[in-house]
Amino acid sequence: MIWEVFRQEQAGDYHTHCGNVHAPDREMALLFAEIQHGRRKPTNSLWVAPQEEIGEVDTEDAEFGGTTDKSYRWAQTYSFEAAAEEVAESENEQVQAEAERQRGDD
Repeated sequence: MIWEVFRQEQAGDYHTHCGNVHAPDREMALLFAEIQHGRRKPTNSLWVAPQEEIGEVDTEDAEFGGTTDKSYRWAQTYSFEAAAEEVAESENEQVQAEAERQRGDD
Protein backbone atom coordinates (compact mmCIF):
# COMPACT_ATOMS: atom_id res chain seq x y z
CA MET A 1 0.00 0.00 0.00
CA ILE A 2 1.27 3.50 -0.82
CA TRP A 3 1.11 6.21 1.86
CA GLU A 4 1.57 9.91 1.10
CA VAL A 5 3.79 11.74 3.62
CA PHE A 6 3.33 15.34 4.79
CA ARG A 7 6.01 17.07 6.87
CA GLN A 8 5.82 20.04 9.24
CA GLU A 9 9.18 21.75 9.77
CA GLN A 10 8.30 23.90 12.80
CA ALA A 11 5.30 24.02 15.13
CA GLY A 12 2.64 26.26 13.61
CA ASP A 13 3.82 25.76 10.01
CA TYR A 14 1.70 24.07 7.37
CA HIS A 15 2.29 20.43 6.58
CA THR A 16 3.69 20.06 3.06
CA HIS A 17 3.82 16.98 0.88
CA CYS A 18 7.32 15.52 0.86
CA GLY A 19 6.87 12.13 -0.81
CA ASN A 20 5.44 8.69 -0.20
CA VAL A 21 6.32 5.36 1.38
CA HIS A 22 5.27 1.76 0.73
CA ALA A 23 4.00 0.04 3.89
CA PRO A 24 1.39 -2.59 4.84
CA ASP A 25 -0.22 -0.50 7.62
CA ARG A 26 -0.27 2.96 9.24
CA GLU A 27 2.25 2.13 11.97
CA MET A 28 4.84 0.92 9.48
CA ALA A 29 4.09 3.89 7.22
CA LEU A 30 4.81 6.28 10.10
CA LEU A 31 8.05 4.43 10.89
CA PHE A 32 9.19 4.46 7.25
CA ALA A 33 8.18 8.14 6.89
CA GLU A 34 10.24 9.02 9.95
CA ILE A 35 13.25 7.18 8.58
CA GLN A 36 12.97 8.44 4.99
CA HIS A 37 11.59 11.96 5.38
CA GLY A 38 12.03 13.01 9.00
CA ARG A 39 15.74 12.60 9.53
CA ARG A 40 17.18 14.73 6.72
CA LYS A 41 15.60 18.08 7.61
CA PRO A 42 14.34 19.62 10.84
CA THR A 43 10.93 18.03 11.41
CA ASN A 44 8.27 18.82 13.99
CA SER A 45 5.70 16.26 12.86
CA LEU A 46 4.79 13.88 10.04
CA TRP A 47 1.41 12.85 8.65
CA VAL A 48 0.74 9.78 6.55
CA ALA A 49 -2.41 9.19 4.52
CA PRO A 50 -3.37 6.34 2.20
CA GLN A 51 -2.84 7.44 -1.38
CA GLU A 52 -6.30 6.30 -2.48
CA GLU A 53 -7.90 8.49 0.24
CA ILE A 54 -6.43 11.72 -1.13
CA GLY A 55 -8.73 13.63 -3.46
CA GLU A 56 -7.95 16.39 -5.91
CA VAL A 57 -9.88 19.19 -7.57
CA ASP A 58 -8.31 20.66 -10.72
CA THR A 59 -9.14 23.93 -12.40
CA GLU A 60 -10.87 21.88 -15.10
CA ASP A 61 -13.30 20.56 -12.46
CA ALA A 62 -14.01 23.85 -10.66
CA GLU A 63 -13.32 27.54 -10.95
CA PHE A 64 -11.02 28.96 -8.28
CA GLY A 65 -11.63 32.66 -7.61
CA GLY A 66 -11.54 35.42 -10.16
CA THR A 67 -15.23 35.13 -10.88
CA THR A 68 -16.36 38.35 -9.18
CA ASP A 69 -15.30 41.96 -9.57
CA LYS A 70 -13.38 43.05 -6.48
CA SER A 71 -11.94 46.28 -7.82
CA TYR A 72 -13.37 48.09 -4.79
CA ARG A 73 -10.52 46.56 -2.77
CA TRP A 74 -7.89 48.55 -4.63
CA ALA A 75 -7.29 52.11 -3.49
CA GLN A 76 -6.65 53.23 -7.06
CA THR A 77 -10.37 53.07 -7.81
CA TYR A 78 -11.30 55.57 -5.12
CA SER A 79 -11.68 59.27 -5.96
CA PHE A 80 -9.71 61.24 -3.38
CA GLU A 81 -9.33 64.59 -5.16
CA ALA A 82 -12.31 66.19 -3.38
CA ALA A 83 -11.02 65.12 0.03
CA ALA A 84 -7.51 66.37 -0.82
CA GLU A 85 -8.91 69.77 -1.83
CA GLU A 86 -10.87 69.98 1.43
CA VAL A 87 -7.74 69.17 3.45
CA ALA A 88 -5.73 71.81 1.58
CA GLU A 89 -8.46 74.44 2.17
CA SER A 90 -8.59 73.55 5.87
CA GLU A 91 -4.81 73.90 6.18
CA ASN A 92 -4.95 77.30 4.46
CA GLU A 93 -7.70 78.45 6.85
CA GLN A 94 -5.63 77.34 9.84
CA VAL A 95 -2.57 79.20 8.55
CA GLN A 96 -4.64 82.36 8.01
CA ALA A 97 -6.24 82.09 11.45
CA GLU A 98 -2.81 81.70 13.06
CA ALA A 99 -1.48 84.72 11.16
CA GLU A 100 -4.48 86.84 12.27
CA ARG A 101 -4.04 85.72 15.86
CA GLN A 102 -0.37 86.67 15.82
CA ARG A 103 -1.17 90.13 14.37
CA GLY A 104 -3.73 90.68 17.11
CA ASP A 105 -1.19 89.80 19.85
CA ASP A 106 1.35 92.48 18.71
